[in-house]
Amino acid sequence: MECHVYYEGDDDPDKCTARRLEKFDKATLYRSMGQVPYGVVLNPHAERALSPADAEEGLGTLVALDCSWESAEAASFSMRGVHRALPFLVAANPINYGRPFRLTTAEALAGAACIFDEWELAADVLEPFRWGDTFLTLNEEPLRRYSECTDSGEVVAVQEDYLADEE
Repeated sequence: MECHVYYEGDDDPDKCTARRLEKFDKATLYRSMGQVPYGVVLNPHAERALSPADAEEGLGTLVALDCSWESAEAASFSMRGVHRALPFLVAANPINYGRPFRLTTAEALAGAACIFDEWELAADVLEPFRWGDTFLTLNEEPLRRYSECTDSGEVVAVQEDYLADEE
């Protein structure tokens, strides 16, 4: 499975996980949407949750959006691929530690890899980050449960369990 990132470059380069992934040959960055290959696009505004069933739809390609939350919706409209939103996961990065749904690009790619039962890929993607193992530890149970689902509906049901527990 390959990791690709549409990169707008609108964040602090020193804190950008996408640039670090490129530096360590863990992902390929693109500044033009036309260059991004077809795949499963991790889109926070997608209507369906990512599930193991989507692995085949993406032809072995994961695509993350590395842009501001404000521009993610506009950027995603012209992106080719199968658009899916990640289910409930908690950030381990130092800026958003413990906050649900506030993942870095690296965390998003790793979470998707786990849902696709690609745990080694997830560990490899997170290897350049001190907090990488923490992300997998914090989210071990939901990621395992999501990876055992058959479709988006089951993933949403598991997510609802976690959101109910948070309240």
